[in-house]
This record gives sequence, C-alpha cells and structure tokens, in this order.
Amino acid sequence: MAHSRLSRRKVASYLANELIVGNNVVDKLASYLLETKQVGELSLYVRDIESALSERGILIADVSSSYQLEKETEEKLTDYLKKESKAKEVHLRQHLDSNVLGGIRIETPDERLDSTLRHRINQLTTSKI
Repeated sequence: MAHSRLSRRKVASYLANELIVGNNVVDKLASYLLETKQVGELSLYVRDIESALSERGILIADVSSSYQLEKETEEKLTDYLKKESKAKEVHLRQHLDSNVLGGIRIETPDERLDSTLRHRINQLTTSKI
C-alpha cells in the first residue's frame, strides 16, 4: 500500500479485501497511519474497515452484557444477525460490562440494538414525562 494520503474509505476498502483473502493488515495499517500522521484516527479507520466488511457480507457485532454468553445464546444471536443483515458471516466480539444490569447491547457498523435493563428503564422513565 503506497503511503500517500488516501481517503479513509479507499484505505478501508483495500484493507477489507486484504482481510477477506486472509492477509494480516495490522502492520500495513499501522505503517500507513504513522507515515501519514493519522494515528489518532485509528478508531475511525477500524469503523470504516468494519463497514467495508459488512458491505461484503461479513458482519462484526459488538455484544455487551454483564455475563459471558452461553454457546447456545451465541449461536442463536449469530443466526439472528445473519438473517437480519443478510450477512454470509457474523463474528461476535463479546464485552463484559458491569454497567449492564441485565440484557444485552448489540452494535454493528450500521445499527445498535439495546435491550439492556438500564435502557428499558430509561425508556419507561422518559415515556412517563
């Protein structure tokens, strides 16, 4: 990858294609960000790469809960996300979050589904006003 300044979307598209064929992109991305003095934009690049992967049928979903999901729950969630997003592949990244009192929160590049107890309580509270 040339180290001239390219649009984030072009870089993300290139790196998504590299990931799909099994190439490691960490060194390429780090080198590019250092060379173009954009290290502070790493999270934006990661988000754009995940979006590019999603466009290619590979969905990365961040799942936050207060407990480790059981294998059966993971499988059901993966099946649900495949069906809803029409993705060929779904990869879950689980995050244990002590602030989640119950339920789960799922974030993909395009959507956020919050079925946590805190979110439901907040919805009830604001609807009563």
